[in-house]
Amino acid sequence: MSKIEYTEAVREFITSSKFIKFFYLVCFTLVITAIISSQNFFFQNIIENGISKKEIIAEKTITVEDVKRTEAHKKEVAKKVEPKLVPAEDEFIKTNLETLHNAVLQIRKKEAKTSEKEEEINILFDLTDNPKRNFIVNFLLNVDEPSLNEAFEKASLSLTNILQKGISENDYDKGNIKKIIMENLVSNVSKRQISVICAVLEQVIVPNLVVDEAATELAKINAQQSVKPSMVTFEKGQKIVFKGEPITRLKRDALREAGFNVYELNWQGVLSIYILVFLVSFVFLAYLKVFEKNYNEPRYLSLAAVLAIIACSIGVVLPTGFSPYVIPVPLVMVIASVFLNPRIAFLLSTLILCVMTIGIQYKAQFIIIFIILSLIAMIVTSKIKYTRRFDLIRLGFHLGIAGVLIMMSLYLIDKCLIEVDNYLIIKDCTFIFLNAMISSILALGLSPLLESTFHIITPYGLAELGDHNQALLKRLQMEAPGTYHHSLMVSTLCEAAAEAIGANPVLARVGAFYHDIGKLKRPLFFVENQSYFSIENPHNNLTPRLSKMVITAHPKDGVELAKEYGLPSVINDFILQHHGEGIAKYFYNQAVAEEGQENVKEEQFRYTGPKPNSKETAILMIADAVESAVRAMKGATAEEIENIIDKIIVERLNDGQLEDSPLTLKDLKVIATTFSRVLRGMQHNRIKYQEDIAKEFKKNKIEMPAKTLDADLENKIKELEASKTIAPTDQPEVNNNGNDDFHTL
Repeated sequence: MSKIEYTEAVREFITSSKFIKFFYLVCFTLVITAIISSQNFFFQNIIENGISKKEIIAEKTITVEDVKRTEAHKKEVAKKVEPKLVPAEDEFIKTNLETLHNAVLQIRKKEAKTSEKEEEINILFDLTDNPKRNFIVNFLLNVDEPSLNEAFEKASLSLTNILQKGISENDYDKGNIKKIIMENLVSNVSKRQISVICAVLEQVIVPNLVVDEAATELAKINAQQSVKPSMVTFEKGQKIVFKGEPITRLKRDALREAGFNVYELNWQGVLSIYILVFLVSFVFLAYLKVFEKNYNEPRYLSLAAVLAIIACSIGVVLPTGFSPYVIPVPLVMVIASVFLNPRIAFLLSTLILCVMTIGIQYKAQFIIIFIILSLIAMIVTSKIKYTRRFDLIRLGFHLGIAGVLIMMSLYLIDKCLIEVDNYLIIKDCTFIFLNAMISSILALGLSPLLESTFHIITPYGLAELGDHNQALLKRLQMEAPGTYHHSLMVSTLCEAAAEAIGANPVLARVGAFYHDIGKLKRPLFFVENQSYFSIENPHNNLTPRLSKMVITAHPKDGVELAKEYGLPSVINDFILQHHGEGIAKYFYNQAVAEEGQENVKEEQFRYTGPKPNSKETAILMIADAVESAVRAMKGATAEEIENIIDKIIVERLNDGQLEDSPLTLKDLKVIATTFSRVLRGMQHNRIKYQEDIAKEFKKNKIEMPAKTLDADLENKIKELEASKTIAPTDQPEVNNNGNDDFHTL
């Protein structure tokens, strides 16, 4: 590759859209990282390498915990806790007793001398130091078997009592076994059995208590929690640190309470924050690309970036120790919901909260409260009807109440575990309530500014565009009244259909208002305006091809007018797409008749498009043709209306005009039903007004109740008699069997 080719490849790569997007992503992440990390460099103003650069005097009385001393005291208390002992498995001890019993029985049954048996008993039982050795041996060898069994049975019962209480190593070593046996003997033991039972149990009893690690650890924890923190107080005017003094944990905490930022973040920490910010930003962009493709545009991304920067900046500049619940997370949520959508707003606020919680080191309670509040805001804002601006203020009130309830619940849980100051609870609840209220007010006030800055139309902006006093609509009323009236009827159809299928009814209605503004450039070339100005159809003097050029130019002319009057780009979609790439059939058929089928191609008589790519623009395409077709069919019946609607929808489907739109067949069925219902209402019948109301009353021999009529009504009747008002008639229109360009002739 030559140097020129290499340079050209590099230049092409740098100017590519992917590189530009990546460059903006890197810039944004660097800005957020700098904002989050900036607070940590303030520490360098007073501390360097752990040594104070100047002396700092307390401007108020400060009480902080000496964590190091408190921890040392807790360790001492934990060491003094005695291990918790519990009885271990003792089946083997009972088994030893049974074995000893069986051994005695075996010795008794042997055919041997008494001296030999006594020797074996002495070996089996260690009775060397026992003063009652002879009695015990004699009892074990010569007593009747039932008495022997009874003694061993009582020994077993006593052993059970002893093992339940447990025997420690300490008791065993100190020779307290006999005392323990005597304390746990069962009742009804005879005096002669006592020494035998004691001798038997002394042979089998061993320590059975073991350390319960969990119980011991819990006891240590309880002991540590009972230790009161070691507090150190710095009075007002007292020096917290001296120049050149090493900064200990205690002094750091004191400086933090005094309002100094004491986090020392090295470059490794900065890099970690940058990686976190980059990953969070990447996740946000990936979500938009996969799930919200319509919002993956620079204007929406710029707004999200500005909101993130504002929230992080406010979090950083807040004084240390000040309540973080004044950070305008609700403002971010509300503005993003209005300008983007509630789902994106929830993701944006959640990611911002994650970065701030980790970077600024807020408590977990901070992110929990605001995430739950953002989830509530997402649900509530999705239900807002943007017809009244006060609804946004009401939203702020509801979010404030929800925030207070969430915070109260978390603090009440904390009060079950630790002591929480009631003043802190009231303060934080007040802050979060005011935060939500002020955020909604600011969102409402900032909406016009943000709309003009980022060129994003909101439902409130759409409502303003729908005002018929807008300059462009006023022009349409005066210069193209027929087109204006047609647009009104189409807007009614679009709004009803959009609401029926879950699309945006406000956007559909406003888009319909402006979809034909391109006709303002040549209003007299469109049939709906010709009768109003009483002129001859100009197309009579033009060739079909020239007429087609004039008619199909009105979408392009409309976009130029929209730019001139500063209409948002979303309106351009309605202007350009309402005919899609459809055919101007009237002029196409006329050209075929004049030039012959072989000399005329359909592509030459199509609109330039593009095809509708949203539900709202697709609805407009159908409504535009349906309204004009039904208007041309004067006095159409309900059945005729339904037939023409179905015919137009089928034509658009067969022609491929709806292939780029997200409308489903179910949506089309609902749209057709809605159009039929609305158009039947437009086609209602009216009674004929009479020329002379008073004469008509007399003709029908109805006396006018003069005494019951008030003066205003009598004057009105006289005016009607004098003016001889007659009913207006509809303007004549051409019926061309429902073709989409019938209103162009």
